[in-house]
Amino acid sequence: MILILSVILLAYANGANDNFKAVATIYGSSTLSYRQSLLVATIAQLLGSVTSVVLAGALLHAFGGKGLVLAEVVANPLFLIAVSAGAAATVLLASKFGFPVSTTHAIIGSLTGAGLALASTEFVWSGLGPKFIAPLLLTPLMATVAAALLYPPLSRIRKKMGVGSSTCLCVGTQIEPVGVMADGVLVTKESGVRLSVAEAAQCRTQYSGAIAGVTAQQLADWLHILSASSLGFARGMNDTPKVMALLVAAAWSGFQPRIALSFVAAAMALGGVLHSAQIARTMGKRITIMNSGQGLLGNLVASCLVIGASLLGSPVSTTHVSTGAIFGIGLWTRSANRRVVIQILLAWLITLPVGAAIAYSIAMTG
Repeated sequence: MILILSVILLAYANGANDNFKAVATIYGSSTLSYRQSLLVATIAQLLGSVTSVVLAGALLHAFGGKGLVLAEVVANPLFLIAVSAGAAATVLLASKFGFPVSTTHAIIGSLTGAGLALASTEFVWSGLGPKFIAPLLLTPLMATVAAALLYPPLSRIRKKMGVGSSTCLCVGTQIEPVGVMADGVLVTKESGVRLSVAEAAQCRTQYSGAIAGVTAQQLADWLHILSASSLGFARGMNDTPKVMALLVAAAWSGFQPRIALSFVAAAMALGGVLHSAQIARTMGKRITIMNSGQGLLGNLVASCLVIGASLLGSPVSTTHVSTGAIFGIGLWTRSANRRVVIQILLAWLITLPVGAAIAYSIAMTG
């Protein structure tokens, strides 16, 4: 029962820190409100969770601990409790302070800590490198580079299609095109009235023109929402097996697989619904200013990497990939908040050792 509760807590923590990351760009670009974005994220995650059992089975085995410690240690309930509780505590702590960290990192750290506590002499250090560490290091770099390289040519294609863009300020229900002066003051293009706003994020880039009879802005918004749904689906498909792997290693703890899946998916959704506000602000508003087209590109890059990794059974972090893609766009638009990115990188660095330390302590005292 303790094992089951600790796994459910891990699923809850995962949802609290990870669910909103998939829709951070549609919230950050003001395409949808916070509540609307959260609804999209929750539905997409649930669909991805259900699909994961069929398409991402390799991850179930990767995160059960086999290959790092002996099978007898994996079968020890104390090992599994230490892993799940250690990872859950690490992710919940990060969520409280608004740091978007990797549940994957936390689980790997906890696997290492619990393994060293219960089987220090038999722990297989070589199993960490190609199986876990390499994908986690490479994918955020791949996302950053891909987004940065794709943005300029796609921007040129947009302009050749006759789709322009202008900075706008929403005043009530009206969208007023504005010009940005050298001193940062905004001037409405139609009336010439000078405006002053508290934050640049209140201004939104609107696309002009039409494609196939649909306004460019509407098309960008719908594609952006679709891409966020795709990323949320990919996140659910990649993360659910990592949590369920602990129940698989324990022979499902008496649960049927479908029942276990239901508990894990529901706990992830609940965590996201109740604890996404801080993560939403960090991911959506603080890393960089973006519009619908830029957010669409970031989501497409991230979802392709995460879905591809899930099908290959490679453990990647949606957090790392999403942040990398958003940062890649921010580099080109020169609006990336480097201080926030550095804070996130530091949080990533300490996730693994914190997870390892907590899991080690639980295993030693258990």
